[in-house]
Amino acid sequence: MSAGHGHGHGVSAQADRKYLSGALALIVGFMAAEVIVGFAAGSLALITDAAHMLTDAIAILLALIAIRLAAKPPAGGYTYGFKRVEILSAQANGITLLLLAAYFVYEAVNRMIHPPEVKGALVLITGVAGIVVNLFATWLISKANRSSLNVEGAFQHILNDLFAFVATALAGLVVLLTGFARADAIAALVVAALMLKAGVSLVRDSGRIFLEAAPARIDPQALGAELCAVEGVVEVHDLHVWEITSGEPAASAHILVAQGLDCHQIRVQIETLLAERHHLTHSTLQVDHADGETHCIDAHGTVHRSITAAGRAPDQANPGH
Repeated sequence: MSAGHGHGHGVSAQADRKYLSGALALIVGFMAAEVIVGFAAGSLALITDAAHMLTDAIAILLALIAIRLAAKPPAGGYTYGFKRVEILSAQANGITLLLLAAYFVYEAVNRMIHPPEVKGALVLITGVAGIVVNLFATWLISKANRSSLNVEGAFQHILNDLFAFVATALAGLVVLLTGFARADAIAALVVAALMLKAGVSLVRDSGRIFLEAAPARIDPQALGAELCAVEGVVEVHDLHVWEITSGEPAASAHILVAQGLDCHQIRVQIETLLAERHHLTHSTLQVDHADGETHCIDAHGTVHRSITAAGRAPDQANPGH
């Protein structure tokens, strides 16, 4: 049994905290001003934006907490440490976006039916100011490590808020020039649609990690066949590919090799293949000789067999021995 490890990101956790903290300060300061202006202008679009900014602030705060917890070393029963706290944070961000999207769709439809008076000038000015603030906040977070689903969740919040402010500013301009008050509700619907899109993406991606699904770029069936093509390999079973946290894929497998071959040498060869072709630098492989005995009473998943060893194509349907 052996493992190969190699973790790390291009941006340090300390740098991530700096960028995220800067964006948080910007968001909280502008959000407070926007709530006041939103009620003064009677604008649902501005209040929607302010609520979205509140979720931005929460998302960034959760990201900062998750980064700190994820840096803690493994201890006790937490053999991977607290790395998946980042995924909890990302999922919380996604669910929050979905709930807010549903609420603002409801409010916007009501305002489409019964449009209130909206002060277009205030909406336009605040929307333009929000664009500037969010551009800077988006730039800050874009410099952090976005391969982390946690940081990506915070980034999606800010990016969606930027688009929302564009829609809000346009709505304010339309109301100011034409008096068409429903433009404000239409802008709120645009914001809700953006929230829905980002929320679904975050919940889906974080859910895949919690369910220990293979990373989207790796096909376990194709990988099993590829490992069976390594010279000397007779069979591959109990092949698992998952992500410990975003950007940290891992793999494990039980490999059977032909009698008389060097198990250690073949293990090193397979570890190199996994690392160089698939970026699977965290691998745990059990390598044994194929001696005709049943090594696993209940192998999980597909059993892959070498074409040369079995005299036929790999068994892609057999779920076990």
